[in-house]
Amino acid sequence: MARRNAISYTVIRAQQTANRAQRERERAERAFQRAQRAAEKERARRYFGSQITDAAERTAEVGQEVAQLQGLLADALRAPHSIDLETLKETPKLPPFDPGGLDVAELPPMIEPYLPAPMSWLGQFFKRTRHRHAEQTAKARDRYNADLEVHRQREAARLAELAEAQRKHEKMITKATAATAAQHAQVDQLRDDLTRGLREAVVQYFELVLDRSAYPDGFPQTAKLAYVPESKQLVVEYDLPPFEIVPEATGFKYVKAKDAIVPTARPVTHRRQLYSSVVAQTALRTLHELFDADHSGVLDSIVFNGHVDTIDKGTGHPVRPCLVTVRTTRDTFTALSLQNVDPIACLKTLNASVSKSPAELAPVRPVLEFNMVDPRFIEESDVLSGLDQRSNLMELSPAEFESLITNLFEKMGLETRLTQASRDGGVDCVAYDTRPIFGGKVVIQAKRYRHTVGVSAVRDLFGTVQNEGASKGILVTTSGYGKASFEFADGKPLELLSGSHLLHLLAEHTGIEAKIEVPDDWKDPVPDMGTDE
Repeated sequence: MARRNAISYTVIRAQQTANRAQRERERAERAFQRAQRAAEKERARRYFGSQITDAAERTAEVGQEVAQLQGLLADALRAPHSIDLETLKETPKLPPFDPGGLDVAELPPMIEPYLPAPMSWLGQFFKRTRHRHAEQTAKARDRYNADLEVHRQREAARLAELAEAQRKHEKMITKATAATAAQHAQVDQLRDDLTRGLREAVVQYFELVLDRSAYPDGFPQTAKLAYVPESKQLVVEYDLPPFEIVPEATGFKYVKAKDAIVPTARPVTHRRQLYSSVVAQTALRTLHELFDADHSGVLDSIVFNGHVDTIDKGTGHPVRPCLVTVRTTRDTFTALSLQNVDPIACLKTLNASVSKSPAELAPVRPVLEFNMVDPRFIEESDVLSGLDQRSNLMELSPAEFESLITNLFEKMGLETRLTQASRDGGVDCVAYDTRPIFGGKVVIQAKRYRHTVGVSAVRDLFGTVQNEGASKGILVTTSGYGKASFEFADGKPLELLSGSHLLHLLAEHTGIEAKIEVPDDWKDPVPDMGTDE
């Protein structure tokens, strides 16, 4: 009986031990699960936090992008834009001569290690010992002399290599110095040519000015420039950024239910307004940078045409509309307080033509087409120019010049009527644009001049337009105009075409390839007494 009770107690204790072990395992499992849930919760918390932080950072980035677009003009007003041409001069990189160890002479061998050990005192009394020692000494000296000769040869080779390395280094220094001197001479030549108002130098200098202008990412920052020395007029065809430069989102937020960072859409009206501002600011900024950089006084006026390369969403074809065009003089522009202007209102003050909807690529007509001042039409410098068979407008008779001008405008779609002969040897005619709404009476005057046409001629044309009740006046000359002429014509129904414009129109509309080369004995028929000073 006692034995059975002992067995029962043993079983009970074993069962209790097993139960306790099970409970311990269950508690450990629950603790593990709690730790897993806590870790998962912590990972989720960190993940959600990182997503929220990411959304905030992306929102901040968009805000910075918009701030940059809004401050395009303000940023340009903070620093001067004139380039000190001396800073263009390169400093030659002239590394010191590095002999590469060739300047360290090798020590000659010492004879002592070669010689046998001195004879002992006792050995001196034995003839054979003395003879053997003498032979060993002679052989040692022979080995020494041979090694000394090898050393001398190595030293000669080292000195020859050192001399060759020095020669190459001096040649490199001479070449680098000469290249630097040539580059400095080019900069000096650019400065001299710029001071003289030479076309290529002016264009090159102002290209450097625009290249140094720091715009946000996404701006093409490419431009074509042309210069008309007769008028001191710079024509700029500038690439504007596309509408996509304005961010589509105002910010970003993390949506937990979708586990995604989603953008908050920017209203389309706001994007269009900001893009219009970008276009206007870019135009004003470019004009400011160019006038501000003109330390040589070669600019009296600037024409800015802002184009954008994009895809027409309606046709899918590439298009390049002009979204803003303006011509302004230095005096007019520098009188503005740009830090206080509204860019779009400022352009209106300058009588600029601005797209009514830049975002929709609504184009405007440039006040002056860039290819109308293509330097290929002016001052031909080809070595074969002596063989040029093109008609020189300055060598035509008055009748031939009249016929040429009337034929040109007829080809352009006008019905021309010559009036009395011009008192200054030019052409005066009245033309009619037969298009409905846009058409009307046009007064055309053409003058073959060597010198810049004065503002008085422009005033006379405007008076004729008013007296004739015409809708427009066109003044064409073989020379050019000054800033006073452009200032007077600004905002009036007048169009001033210089010699390069005339050559371009003749080539485009009549197929006549002409040139303008004033004979040395040419005199303007009746010098224009107007002044552009």
